[in-house]
Amino acid sequence: MAGIRSIIQSREKHFNQVICLIRCVAFEQHINEVTGMGSAHTTERIKVDDFVREIDARLRALPDLATENVRAVRREFSKRLSNASPQAVIDLALGLLNKPGIEHRFIAYELIHHHRAALGSLGEKELKQLGHGINSWGVVDMFACYLSGPAWRENQAPDSLIHGWARSHDRWWRRAALVSTVPLNNKARGDRGDAKRTLSVCRMLVSERNDMVVKALSWALRELAKRDSQAVREFLAEHKDVLAARVVREVNNKLTTGLKYPRKDR
Repeated sequence: MAGIRSIIQSREKHFNQVICLIRCVAFEQHINEVTGMGSAHTTERIKVDDFVREIDARLRALPDLATENVRAVRREFSKRLSNASPQAVIDLALGLLNKPGIEHRFIAYELIHHHRAALGSLGEKELKQLGHGINSWGVVDMFACYLSGPAWRENQAPDSLIHGWARSHDRWWRRAALVSTVPLNNKARGDRGDAKRTLSVCRMLVSERNDMVVKALSWALRELAKRDSQAVREFLAEHKDVLAARVVREVNNKLTTGLKYPRKDR
């Protein structure tokens, strides 16, 4: 009887060890899925879909879509995805772009921007995918300041891509080309300064008259003026007869007073 009891106890111990091993393997697989470290693309894909649904639910539950509320959601998921693979983060962003509302696109772009590896992996193909559907100045500026501009600055995207946007019949892509120059010159977004690449785009759009693009042209030149004022002065002098009046006025204000709209003496 004692022998039988010993055999049963031995088998129970072995069974419990097997169960423990299974649970450890399952837990490891779960961690890999969450962090994007799983080797199987299908594993990452399933987890990406879960994240898309969770982010969507969190956004729907917000009391309002104020920037600080939406950004708080993004920050939480940035922490959870800090060890995720670049492709997992990009796939998540693309999944969010299928959802309606600018808030989903905002989170999509910021998740990539704040994930160094994902941002560093962007190339021409990914930028075209992530820029699909841009249709307002706010969306364009997020895309260009967070993604295409930094990628271009780091030579991950060719000049030909940005120049192609500048030649587009779509005003939003023309604006994207110009706003992509901002991270080349804006201190908060890189601060290297690149007059050559900036002016190559501005030169292509000197005769632009669409208001959304004209405003972006003014912005691009005013940002460059902080880094290379002489180059901007020469550009204005060369093209003053074809540039929109707004561009000449605002950029000259920036060069002479440091302000886009200088205060008037009372």
